[in-house]
Amino acid sequence: MITATGTRQRLDTGRGVGTDALRPDGTLKVRGAFAYASDLRWDGMVWGATLRSPHPSARIVRLGTARALKLPGVVAVLTHRDVPGSPRYGMKVADQPVLAADRVRYQGEPVALVAADHPETARRALRLIDVEYEELPALTDPEDAVRGLGPLVHEERVDGGHGNVVRHVRIRHGDMARARAEAEVVARGVYEVGMQDQAFLGPEAGLAIPGEDGGVDVLVSTQWLHDDRHQMCAALGLPPEKVRLTLSGVGGAFGGREDVSVQIHAAMLALHTGRPVKMSYNREESFFGHVHRHPAKMWFEHGASREGKILYVTARLLFDGGAYTSTSQVVIANGSYFAAGAYEVPHAEIDGFSVFTNNPPCGAMRGFGAVQSCYGVESNLDRLARELRMDPLELRLRNAMTTGTVLPTGQAVDGPAPAAELLRRLRDRPLPPAPDREASAFALPGGLNNTTRGESVRRGVGYAIGVKAIGFSGGVDDRSVARVRLSLVGGEPVAEIHTAAAECGQGIVTVQTQIARTELGVDRVVVLPADTAVGDAGSSSASRITWMSGGAVQGACRALREQVTALGDAPLVELLAAHGPLETEYEYAHRRTRPIDPERGQGDAHIAFAFAAHRAVVEVDTELGLVKVVELATAQDVGKAINPLAVEGQIEGGSAQGLGLAVMEELHVSGGRVRNPSFTDYLIPTIADMPTVPIDLLELPHPDSPYGLNGVGEPPTLSSTPAIANALRDATGLELARVPVRPDDIAGRG
Repeated sequence: MITATGTRQRLDTGRGVGTDALRPDGTLKVRGAFAYASDLRWDGMVWGATLRSPHPSARIVRLGTARALKLPGVVAVLTHRDVPGSPRYGMKVADQPVLAADRVRYQGEPVALVAADHPETARRALRLIDVEYEELPALTDPEDAVRGLGPLVHEERVDGGHGNVVRHVRIRHGDMARARAEAEVVARGVYEVGMQDQAFLGPEAGLAIPGEDGGVDVLVSTQWLHDDRHQMCAALGLPPEKVRLTLSGVGGAFGGREDVSVQIHAAMLALHTGRPVKMSYNREESFFGHVHRHPAKMWFEHGASREGKILYVTARLLFDGGAYTSTSQVVIANGSYFAAGAYEVPHAEIDGFSVFTNNPPCGAMRGFGAVQSCYGVESNLDRLARELRMDPLELRLRNAMTTGTVLPTGQAVDGPAPAAELLRRLRDRPLPPAPDREASAFALPGGLNNTTRGESVRRGVGYAIGVKAIGFSGGVDDRSVARVRLSLVGGEPVAEIHTAAAECGQGIVTVQTQIARTELGVDRVVVLPADTAVGDAGSSSASRITWMSGGAVQGACRALREQVTALGDAPLVELLAAHGPLETEYEYAHRRTRPIDPERGQGDAHIAFAFAAHRAVVEVDTELGLVKVVELATAQDVGKAINPLAVEGQIEGGSAQGLGLAVMEELHVSGGRVRNPSFTDYLIPTIADMPTVPIDLLELPHPDSPYGLNGVGEPPTLSSTPAIANALRDATGLELARVPVRPDDIAGRG
């Protein structure tokens, strides 16, 4: 691995910041011994299950529960009439019914709940609930939604809006009339992205335990404990002190656990029955039980001089948000913010629309809107290069963003912006050798199935670079709390850390221990379970949790260090023996941001930016339409690698999800109905699909963050998909304006 200052040396400094500290859950997960939320058990518990709508749009004419209640073993059947508090919930807008009352707006919408003494009994009871539906016309085309055609998904909007447009983001920067007049070469393209699922391996699950005080304790796999509690309190009609959440084992998230799933339903059943209630989705229900990546259609136009200097970009983005708001308002904002890509673009006109349809709800997924716009802008950059008859990499290098670049939103990039350096590093890597077709068919597309010996195989190389904001943007007052305690245990000093940061597999538990070892000079560190008994940590999303919770732990540890220093110069063991345990709580906040103005979209909306680039090398059988990604090299600025091994894992994982979106992953929705809600038909990359992923880390410290770190989890998903798509275009000469690219998009067309 190469950094900006040479070869990175991994020196063990007490397993502190900058070392490859091993994860405490790693061995357990590899051995299959880690306890996930679906493994939860409690004495006397019953099983909860959810009845879901089979229709994308329908009126509920009649709902009867008598037959289900008579089934032996059933202890409760609940409908919308049993919701004790607010009938609606939602992350940004409370527009989603806890249980549908008179309307269902998407296939899979929850209608009723059952609790029974056995999971199979609960499932049988669901089939005995009598629901009569009157099907209604479904709006499934987002272009109809934005044009005001078709039925209203919401007759009355709780957010005060009108029609089926959730949000229109309007960005105007520079002088477009002058830029159009000066442009000598113009490239236009229309690009589409399919609906991707987070496809986490651990389905939604949780356990709700009624409390003696009339409250409820909930153990659940989630990304944001405190926001879950906020929504639950409203729906349950309970104050925060009576709704207590603890994080259970999370089997992956990627944005799909930001929205509430089992939390409210399990708590309702537990409070109603007075018994612990476990809910655990199967794989098919999981596809209906969480939001997905917004499918998108995007219109791009680039104008440039003949020398290849980009003068302007226009972009129109249309994101299908499905039936409810979730995070569509901010996903389309994020996509619009970065629709000009990682380039110097002096003039821009960007319009982003998210709309309601009767398709499945869409929301947060790794990359959060910037994935879609990065695919669009990077695809159109290759089109512009063809119009200019210029090497696509050279075009990118001539226009690469630098520190001081002013974004289309008017904000100047004030941290590191090594876009050109990342691209040059990839350019300078040697290409992988051509496959030995005689030695191994495995090296060829479809080689595992012995479908070819390479008669029609062509190689392609593609580049892409992405930029994204780190953390919450647009004026969100983001904060994170940590509590740290120093005490003696068995004669040794032990640091005890308590935060609500959700460990979703990204390694935040390990990071907290590394920070404590570095700041306090102790070896023994205990991280308490994340729960709502400590202050809010915010969401494990937006590539923010190491920055924010790491900053809170660092601040608490430094405050403790000052306490220790004030007690005298004796060794820490002697001071703790004399004065007892020391404890402090610290709230970390980043610099303030501002919302963009609604007319021109201008404002200092972001705290920091992250850059990642990919070079994809593909082999394509143009007759059979089969693809093999041979190599997916990446270079990324990570600020400071707190745990280099974990950083590499995040980059590999993000690249894998980008590969999936490029060539295989899509949730197929037709007429509002999901056609492939299973891992048999929804394909995700396996070890046989993954190429080598050489990783080149730059460590350019960010001036505002703890240790100079930067977020690393999302950027790899930005540039990996368009790099592969550009490589496929290079190999085939085809437009390939939609991902995922299917075999029939290629076969026999080259």
